[in-house]
Amino acid sequence: MAVRRLHPVQPQSFAFSLENRTWAKEMIERYPPGRQASAVIPLLWRAQEQSGGWLPEPAIRAVAEMLGMADIRVYEIATFYTMFQLAPVGAKAHVQVCGTTPCMLRGSGELIELCKRRIAEHAHELSKDGTMSWEEVECLGSCANAPVVQIWKDTYEDLTPALLERLLDSFAKGGKPLVGSQTGRRASSPAAGPTTLRDTSLYDGATRGAWRKRFPELQGAAGATPGETGEKSKG
Repeated sequence: MAVRRLHPVQPQSFAFSLENRTWAKEMIERYPPGRQASAVIPLLWRAQEQSGGWLPEPAIRAVAEMLGMADIRVYEIATFYTMFQLAPVGAKAHVQVCGTTPCMLRGSGELIELCKRRIAEHAHELSKDGTMSWEEVECLGSCANAPVVQIWKDTYEDLTPALLERLLDSFAKGGKPLVGSQTGRRASSPAAGPTTLRDTSLYDGATRGAWRKRFPELQGAAGATPGETGEKSKG
């Protein structure tokens, strides 16, 4: 892992908004006395969101003070986890391109080249207008739908350079593109569509009893569907 250091240009101060401070106190209270430091990662993440997608040094100190931790302990966490951005990112989109094997085999290199042309030549550099930035990351957990990028909290899957270009156009205009597969497939089903379990009545919770109606021969002695005991609740 490359050495991660704080950005040389920092704001003078940081303070949680009233809403975020209330949220932070509620988060801290979830942990028993003496274990408040366990809330450090969610608090850092909320501070990063409030700061426009990156984590300035005053925010690190503010979180340390709220949790009664030494500044250096929180600094160690912020610089260890790559989910925390230590320099300003694009105001409209920070594009994280998965470069792990499945995505690489499915064309993530072309997506990176597009980011270099469209956003900036090097990772973690802001575009000329300051609205976008990008970086290459490790597995984003959607290997079956490779190649994948993550923008803020959401993943965008089944991408091609043209589809990623369309996404960037949407973010540039302030839009909120549909997350997930960009080719229309559901979850990680085959590209041509589902081949099994295509009858939604088999798993649609709104049609309780469909299993019993369709497959009476598979019911237990008590007539229970899967997950039921066949015994009514007492009392």
